[in-house]
Amino acid sequence: MNKETSCGAVCFYKNKVLMIHSVYGHWGFPKGHVEKDETYKQTAIREVKEECNIDIEIISDTYFTNTYSPKTNVIKDVHYFIAKATSTKIINQQIEVSEAKWVDIEDVMDVLTFDIDKEIFLKTMRALSYD
Repeated sequence: MNKETSCGAVCFYKNKVLMIHSVYGHWGFPKGHVEKDETYKQTAIREVKEECNIDIEIISDTYFTNTYSPKTNVIKDVHYFIAKATSTKIINQQIEVSEAKWVDIEDVMDVLTFDIDKEIFLKTMRALSYD
């Protein structure tokens, strides 16, 4: 079994959350593979910038992890940090992201495709003390 690790962020700006629509057809949060000699936080910051052109500040050392099998003989961990945007103009990376946008907090659960991402969002909201 091969192991992959990716990192990303649930990124907030005011009352909105940054979301991406993958070229594979699902809505989620920006993320990507950890590169050599890179920390998880560095990966999350780089991937949000690469996929959406958004600069972020990670606001907690805590992260939440999804583990799943994207293909045969592969187990993938995706670690999501909580972040706030320090820039807001989205320019999506067209190779991997068909659309990126700011979504109102109350609409995020309706937009997310996968239940596992919905769990990450709920954990994030609890960590931020939203009800």
